[in-house]
Amino acid sequence: MTSILGISAFYHDSAAALIKDGNIVAAAQEERFSRKKHDAGYPFHAIEYVLRESKLKLNEVDHIVFFEKPFLKFERLLETYLAFAPKGFKSFSLSMPIWLKEKLFQKKFLFDKLKQHDENYEDIARIKFSEHHYSHAASAFYPSPFKEAIVLTLDGVGEWATTTVAIGKGNNLKMLKEMHFPHSLGLLYSAFTYYTGFKVNSGEYKLMGLAPYGKPNYKDLIIKKLMDLKNDGSFRLNMKYFNYATGLTMTNKKFSDLFGESPRNPKKDLLTQFHMDIASSIQAVTEEIVLRITKNLAEEYKVKNLCLAGGVALNCVANGKVLKEKIFENIWIQPAAGDAGGSLGAALAYWYRELDKPRNKFKDQMKGSYLGPNFSENTIENKLKELKAVFKKKNSNEIISIAAKELANSKTVGWFQGRMEFGPRALGGRSILADPRSEKMQKELNLKIKFRESFRPFAPSVLREDVSEWFDLDYDSPYMLLVSEVNKAKQIKMSDSDKNLFGIDKLNIKRSSIPAITHVDYSARIQTVHKETNPRYYDLLREFKKNTNCSVLVNTSFNVRGEPIVCSIQDAFNCFMGTNLDILVIENFILFKEDQDKSLLKDYKNKFELD
Repeated sequence: MTSILGISAFYHDSAAALIKDGNIVAAAQEERFSRKKHDAGYPFHAIEYVLRESKLKLNEVDHIVFFEKPFLKFERLLETYLAFAPKGFKSFSLSMPIWLKEKLFQKKFLFDKLKQHDENYEDIARIKFSEHHYSHAASAFYPSPFKEAIVLTLDGVGEWATTTVAIGKGNNLKMLKEMHFPHSLGLLYSAFTYYTGFKVNSGEYKLMGLAPYGKPNYKDLIIKKLMDLKNDGSFRLNMKYFNYATGLTMTNKKFSDLFGESPRNPKKDLLTQFHMDIASSIQAVTEEIVLRITKNLAEEYKVKNLCLAGGVALNCVANGKVLKEKIFENIWIQPAAGDAGGSLGAALAYWYRELDKPRNKFKDQMKGSYLGPNFSENTIENKLKELKAVFKKKNSNEIISIAAKELANSKTVGWFQGRMEFGPRALGGRSILADPRSEKMQKELNLKIKFRESFRPFAPSVLREDVSEWFDLDYDSPYMLLVSEVNKAKQIKMSDSDKNLFGIDKLNIKRSSIPAITHVDYSARIQTVHKETNPRYYDLLREFKKNTNCSVLVNTSFNVRGEPIVCSIQDAFNCFMGTNLDILVIENFILFKEDQDKSLLKDYKNKFELD
């Protein structure tokens, strides 16, 4: 049996994945163990976990593959600094010491780190390097259900590439075209993330969530001034407006002058209609570019399947538009589309490309993305006792019955069962659940449980067989990466006075019979729940439907803002005791807030910095 360890690290979202004979055994992000959001460090705990799950010592692993090539990245940095010199010397002088000390000699650096896991590991030749975009493309194509597909990767930047197109056939994956740094859709979106006062590499989804509150008034200005956009979706950015190639910020004064305001300071400046319009505009530009690229690819290659990866593939609004316009017959998106997924892609690329192994299973290989740790009943019971938690032990049917009833009574439930999800979305393994029919729930969850901005939308989980009853969609969306509209029959029409409201004021209007998951533009980011991959969560939804005639639940990640999704029993209990969650379910154990020792309550609100 051949085992391959994939590693992504040192930029953001470090992760490890392990495959045996091409089968995905385990994958997890380091942040879940270190409790440091988007942890970019060496993924020590993630590697420990995947080895444990695989029952292997590091010395028994046949190949270790890093997700990108440091020498090519170094070449890009040097050439960029030379091209823009003397500008950017400060940025250059800050980045060089770490490159000369660690990153340039990454093989030796990795070898030394890997020895911490197993002193008998002595073979440096087992360490290989994949290319960044090839790792992304492999993570999207090889686990997909398609024999043949176009693979589109869109992100900030790998070594040089920012957008790549590949074609996958059987076990073969071949790069066809690429766009190079600094011309990047991911970095353009990040520039606007920075400009509206959110954190780059983590706040992009906030920008997407803010967009429906605004109007795309600046779309034409962005296309006209900031880029030269071609019909096929390729473009060149006008670097006079950007600072990221050489500076320490994303945008410059010329950029601010163009739009008429300085970048928002999140500590001092409130979000205004201007920021909402800016968000709406860059979202509209992103959708326009993605639609142009995909339409052109569909016409040029006449392949009916599309796979997506890279950070921009987490833009589920753009994904939903591609699906709705029927540009391709089928779409499959890697659930860990960002850099974390590069660890899995690097391992799969080596198995299929270097070892030339056949691909013979053409169904989704991600196992619902439930690739992280789970816990035995004994472990849970002992840990809860150690934490001085008050709990009841039930059988599975009783747990589902109680949880469904409590949810129908507007109680919020921390739901911790099965294996943890790989990727940024909670998919019913480490989730906070609530009743979507409640008008107050969206605001309450944001302010009292997640401690985050009130404008942020929540996603629905829905039984796969009922999805078209509730949404304008009849397609698998197991990874919450497609946005669609709530069904017209479930919508509540807005009055003229409602339509005239601005920005955040739109938040308080009831828009549908499931208002807690209906965004201000009637959209929702949908997760379809399948019995094959998550039978217990599926059964909970069925029981909730039996009680309420509604087969939808609010599903948000089990964490507070700025905190990674919970991984361990202790993480779950801490979050439960530090928020206004009513109930915690861990496998067959149920905890009610009112039963707990009040002295164990935690002040969670300020524990994690704003994300």
